[in-house]
Amino acid sequence: MLKYTSIFLVLVSSLALAQDDVIVTDSTTNSTVNSKTETTLKSPPASAITPTINTSNSDLCTFGVAGAVQTQILGISTGTQFTDENCERLKNAKTLFDMGMKVAAVSVMCQDERVFKAMMHAGTPCPYNGMIGDAARVGWETDPGEEEKEMSNEKKTLFGASSVGALLLLLLL
Repeated sequence: MLKYTSIFLVLVSSLALAQDDVIVTDSTTNSTVNSKTETTLKSPPASAITPTINTSNSDLCTFGVAGAVQTQILGISTGTQFTDENCERLKNAKTLFDMGMKVAAVSVMCQDERVFKAMMHAGTPCPYNGMIGDAARVGWETDPGEEEKEMSNEKKTLFGASSVGALLLLLLL
């Protein structure tokens, strides 16, 4: 066994001597790196956001209309509020009726051309200068210009509102 141990030690010592003869190679590299980076940021224009028009109260006779248009260059937003005259008429007539002013309530409702014609066809004409019944019918028949004058005011208001709407539409296009 001693023999094997001595052979083993001779082999290990020769391996240790072989490690002293390691070859080392040095390599040196010189390099220069030139880099130029250019970044172009293209972002869209700010958005045209429609304004919020709050008309959620059920007791109001108004409604909101809003809109926005956005192009690559320009953004436009607008909004407005409209009054529903028929809603106001109904509320006013109900309030007058609740206060016991029945003739005044009917007079308010008669400002609508459809109601006026319906009352005439039903044989119960709208009140005319404080007169009711047949006296009101005679008053309306002798002075039909009063009815036309009241109805023409509503048509003028409707024409004005539609003109403003058309102008807004043209601006948005």
